[in-house]
Amino acid sequence: MAKDSLYRDRNLQVIFGVTLMAVLGVASITPAFPKISRELGITGGQIGLLITFFTLPGALLAPVLGVMADRFGRKKILIPSLFLFAIAGTACTFIKDFNVLLGVRVVQGIGAASLGSINGTIIGDLYSGKRRVEAMGLNASVLSIGVAIYPSIGGALALLGWNYPFLLSLLAVPVGILALTVLRNPEPRNLQGIREYLSGTWGYLKNIKVAALFTAGMLSFIVLYGAYLTYLTLLMDEKFGASSLTIGIIMTVSSLSNAVAASQLGRINRRFSLPTIIKISFTLYAVSMVMIPFMPGLWLLLIPAMISGIANGANLPSIQSSVAELSPIEYRAAFMSLNTMMLRLGQTLGPPLIGLAYAFKGINATFFAAAAVSILVTLVATAFGRKSGPGV
Repeated sequence: MAKDSLYRDRNLQVIFGVTLMAVLGVASITPAFPKISRELGITGGQIGLLITFFTLPGALLAPVLGVMADRFGRKKILIPSLFLFAIAGTACTFIKDFNVLLGVRVVQGIGAASLGSINGTIIGDLYSGKRRVEAMGLNASVLSIGVAIYPSIGGALALLGWNYPFLLSLLAVPVGILALTVLRNPEPRNLQGIREYLSGTWGYLKNIKVAALFTAGMLSFIVLYGAYLTYLTLLMDEKFGASSLTIGIIMTVSSLSNAVAASQLGRINRRFSLPTIIKISFTLYAVSMVMIPFMPGLWLLLIPAMISGIANGANLPSIQSSVAELSPIEYRAAFMSLNTMMLRLGQTLGPPLIGLAYAFKGINATFFAAAAVSILVTLVATAFGRKSGPGV
């Protein structure tokens, strides 16, 4: 089947909508962070909690929701999650107390907890082999387009008021309706008892390649959400006095490079194995992070931002494709949700961990810390690859 035909698959189009919701909760509000800090009277160290409290439910609930999706079906988890995400996200618009806002972000995070895994699960159910890698890449490209669009929209809305970007959560309502009426996906026929199911899941999880992939995903999100999405926005504000709209534009360009790289993953995979693509991606993360503190002008930050975007566009769908390949359909939601749990854990730990470097050595140190993490992953992955032989 030709590549373009994947775009015409109505099931995949609905999944694209789910993917766009999965990234909305963070990407749309980060350009407003400087304004939120000033309006609510919070510090640079506290602002990252808007990410942490949103992603924490995903880190805790993703495995449970994955098991439920394997046992009861994908759509029975997906559709209520979308509506809860919309309701809680919209409520954030009307809250002016930071502590209450954090509490409602937790509720919105519960709605978002399954979205980042169930989209990849359904893709894994619908496709196999190279087509699965291609579909994952296309889905990641759509994700990147969302991450590209949301900062600009969020930055523009923040010019009207710090709380306006939260209104974008209402978009989850039509996506939920489409998932209910249009989506036709294979559902697992899981007739096992819960003990037998958990035993079978554990049998597949003991594969060391699965643990390596989960860890790589977590560390990549520590870099992305800890240094890039949190402290790059603050650097642009503190060092260059950039407006929320300008911050959004620079992040948009990064996301567009992400989208281009992800859209070409199927072609790249025909030349390089997925483990090789992952290692190259972490090397590019390190390069981009080291460059950021040395950029003498605001718009020169586009260079490391684009490099980081390319790395992320190749890395995330490669990890997802590898995890899906290692898991059969009756356990796939659990696998993909555990992978999402590790990504959410990276999102959750990223701002406070990288924030330690900010607290002790200043904002430049956050990017050097992120570069060190990326280099370590590349070195460990290279050594692991030599010992274990060819990967997925």
